[in-house]
Amino acid sequence: MVENLRELVNARELLFTWTRREFKVRYSQSVLGVAWALLQPLSIMLITTLVFSIFLRVPSSDIPYPIFVYSGLLAWLYFANTLSTATTSVADNYMLVSKVYFPREILPLSLIFVGFVDFLIAGSIFVVLLFIYHVQIGLAVLLLPLVILIQTVLIFSISLLLGAVNVFYRDIRFVIPLLLQLWMYLSPIFYPIDIVPERIRPLYFLNPIATLIDTYRRLIFFNQAPDWPYLGVTALISIVLLIVSYRYFKRRERQFADMI
Repeated sequence: MVENLRELVNARELLFTWTRREFKVRYSQSVLGVAWALLQPLSIMLITTLVFSIFLRVPSSDIPYPIFVYSGLLAWLYFANTLSTATTSVADNYMLVSKVYFPREILPLSLIFVGFVDFLIAGSIFVVLLFIYHVQIGLAVLLLPLVILIQTVLIFSISLLLGAVNVFYRDIRFVIPLLLQLWMYLSPIFYPIDIVPERIRPLYFLNPIATLIDTYRRLIFFNQAPDWPYLGVTALISIVLLIVSYRYFKRRERQFADMI
């Protein structure tokens, strides 16, 4: 695995080039361009604020509901959108995979970097919303890079696993949208952790996205430290899954060209 990582590092120029290419392809011939990275979370925020805050009156832990739900959407869309594209990245580039050798993990990883750029673009609007709603930011936000890193490792690990499986079983591309839809409602995007019964929270926080979203809100809105035991479990899940997924991906990599 160490040699594979060294090979990936040596191919960093290819990774950078492919990431830039994927970013251009995503927004080429698009009238609004990168503005789509802003429109998706903003439109969902507006609709969910209308439904959940005004009609259903879902609580939001004393946080204005628009920025409450936007914070959850930022984390969720980075995860869901990137996973959706990265999972099919190997199969979608079958012509390249079948003819040229390069570290195949560059394909999902480049899309993760593109997703991260979208995350930063959408995050710029979040900063504006924090200013509009007069949210006081404390020193706890200095831990945000750690949380983002854990989430990125989680996305990469799942993308590697599903990306490899998708080459052999194309049903995966149909399973992912259903899985993500169910996963979204099992995560505290539109509702606060407070409404989850105390007795089932240890089980609930086995969902790493739930832990990450809760941690983002703790750091940003309440200037609180993360719930370290739960965040530690999420980090451990991400790292172990990365090791398992990376080894599986590299083991099956030699068969990609034949299967595609």
